[in-house]
This record gives sequence, C-alpha cells and structure tokens, in this order.
Amino acid sequence: MKKQLLSVIAALTIGLVSCKKNEDKSSSDIVYPDMAEAVDPAILFTTPAGVKVYNGGFGSAVAADPNEPDVFYMLTDRGSNVAGQVANSIIIGKPDFDPQIGKFRLKDGKLILEQTIELKNAAGAKLNGLPNPQGMGASGETAYDLNGQVIAPSADGIDSEGLVRAADGTFWISDEYGPHIAHFDASGKTIERINPFGTGTGGRKIPAVFANRRANRGMEGLAITPDGKTLVGMMQSPMYNPTKAAVANSVVLRILTFDIATGATKQYAYLMENTSLTGVSDIVAVNGTTFLTIERDGLFGGDATNPAAFKKVFKIDLSNATDISDAANGATGKLYNGKTVEELNNQAGLATAGITAVSKTLVLDLLKDLPSVYPHDKAEGLALLPGNILVISNDDDFGVVDNGASGFAQKILPLTKSVDRNRLYFVKIKL
Repeated sequence: MKKQLLSVIAALTIGLVSCKKNEDKSSSDIVYPDMAEAVDPAILFTTPAGVKVYNGGFGSAVAADPNEPDVFYMLTDRGSNVAGQVANSIIIGKPDFDPQIGKFRLKDGKLILEQTIELKNAAGAKLNGLPNPQGMGASGETAYDLNGQVIAPSADGIDSEGLVRAADGTFWISDEYGPHIAHFDASGKTIERINPFGTGTGGRKIPAVFANRRANRGMEGLAITPDGKTLVGMMQSPMYNPTKAAVANSVVLRILTFDIATGATKQYAYLMENTSLTGVSDIVAVNGTTFLTIERDGLFGGDATNPAAFKKVFKIDLSNATDISDAANGATGKLYNGKTVEELNNQAGLATAGITAVSKTLVLDLLKDLPSVYPHDKAEGLALLPGNILVISNDDDFGVVDNGASGFAQKILPLTKSVDRNRLYFVKIKL
C-alpha cells in the first residue's frame, strides 16, 4: 500500500512539473510569424461623414515582456488628430482621449488585446493628448475640437512616443511635447515626469537645449540599457536650434543618455541619412553602448504612384562618439565656433568642430528584406528578442488621416486597399 501511495505521489508531482513547464514558455518555445495583426480594434467614434476612428493607435512603440515571450506592450500617441486650417493648429478628434499602453498577446499568429493601461498623473487622474501650456512644454500648436472650438492647453498633456518596460514592471515613456520623460507604475500612474523646465513630478531636469525640439518631432524613441541603469532618448529630427532657418540643411540629431539613479546626462550627435526623411522613429538597446535605430520617410510601401523609398534599421555605437554636453546648460547647448551642433549640418561640419558622431551600420531595409512588401507609411517601434529577432511596430494613426480640408478620412493602405491596422513584424537579423 505504501509503495502504491508513493507511486501516486510521484505521478502527481511529475504532472505538476509538466504543467508548469508548459505554462512557463520561453522564446525558444515560440515560432514567431513574419507578421501579426491586432484583432478587431474597437471604434472610438464615427465622424459625421461616416469615417470610423479606431482604438487602434497602438503602434508608436513596442516593448517585449522579458517574462512572457508572447506578450508585447504597445503604445498610443496623443490620439487621433489632423492639421487645422490655421497655421500651427491641429484638430483633435477626441479631446478626452487618454494615451495608453496596450498589453497584447501573440496567439495563432494574431495580436489579442488583453489589457489597456491608461496613463495617469501622480494624483491618479487620466492624462490627455492636449498641447502643454507655455513654460511646461508648449509646442506652439493651437488645438481645436471637431466643432471648431479652441481647446485649452493642459499640463497633463502628453504626446507619448517612446516606450520602455523596466525589469520591475514599471514603464518609462518619452514624448514630443516637453519633451518629457515620464516614469509610470504598472497601473499607469505617474511616478516622475522629467523635462527641461523642471515642471514635472520630482523636479529633475534634462538639459535645457532639448526645449528647442521641433514641434511634433520631439523625443520619438526611448531605450534602456540591459543593466537597467540608463535611459537613452532619441530625437526624431534636427532641433530648431537656434532657429528653423538655421538648421534647414542639417542632418544632425541628438541622443540623450540619462542615468536613472543620479540624473546625470550625456549627449551625442547622430547623423540622419538625408534631409528628406521624417527622421528616426525609435531606438532599442543591443548592449550598453550599441543600439538599433529606425529611419524612415513618410510614404507608403507598395504605393504605385508615390512609393516609399526609405525605411531602414541601423546599428549604432556610442563608444567612440564625442559627448557634446554643455557644462553651463545653456539654452542652445554647447557652441562650436559660435554655432550650435545642429548648425554644423553634417559629417564635415562635425569633423571641423572636432566632434565624432555615433558610428552607424545598415542592418535591415524594410522595403527590400521582408518576405512580402511592407505596406505602411509609419514604421515606428522597435523591440529586440533573444536570438536577434527584431520586432517592428507600425503606427496606424487610429485608422484615419487628414482629408486635406481639416477633416478626417479613412487611412487606406494603397497596397492592400484596406484600413491600416497595428501590426508587428518579426525579422531575424545579424548583429
């Protein structure tokens, strides 16, 4: 009898261990598809003209879950918006939209939304996507609602673009307004908000020069080093430093490193490929000094009339790059022969000033190296999985675009003739 009881216990133990092994998936247990699309996005609202605005919008950034290889966190930006008729104006479709993180699970080749984490301020009130007030990250934009009424700026506005999931389950997000770097707990509540003005929670700052970011081209990408100690922010385009006209021919972007414990920062120059590009959309860490970035134009892949020409991933290294930080923390940063770093324009200008930009090597061309044609305009997010599997997210703009007359039109992909949807592309790369 005792012998039989021991046999039963052993069998139960083996069964429990087997179940646990089945639950604890590793990346080697998953065969990632070439592409996975988000399933059945909800409709946020429908315009009077019948245009459906989706939620949707979860493609500005992507972060992998280190504990669940089939889980991906994807970020919205400020919400559905189009250009207004007045200079420097925007029309915001849903002023009370709360920028958010979606937790998606990869299942049967599709992305299933399991949880929505709404971003909140330190008091727990929902954030929004409205422009910030003067002195707190104002972009110079005037926001209007669908009825043509001016919407007041908001200190709780965030145009979220870059996303990092920390090892403790919290999130770091960079934005295009301040620019801000904000820390959120796992529920989406603000822990700290950092900007050049010191107006965020906690009072820490990033260098003053970053306030010169171009409106809607702020800190587009954010990474964290594998040791979890340093954030690395990537500006999308050359900053208007000191003015728009002065940097018209510049391809010099800034990278910011931020020591999470001490707040110490460093800055490096990055050379965009050419002035026609929308800029750098994201950055992700390979190791402590090596990162991947993605540069792109704003055109659709597979468009027969005006096809995309440039959507490329590069490997960069900060090891031998010059720290261009300004010890005096001046409004225009450190000057070289009376010029800002952005005014140096290019490789030759940097060399004359004794500045070495980050090194840069092509890793992937989305328009040539994927199994099928890349149909989107906005390749915006990067994540790196074990085994050098690169994950790329697209921003679907909530399924809408500007109709050319300050209104919303459905965002239809020229290649597929269907509404744009959030997707993840999985590509094995060589590093």
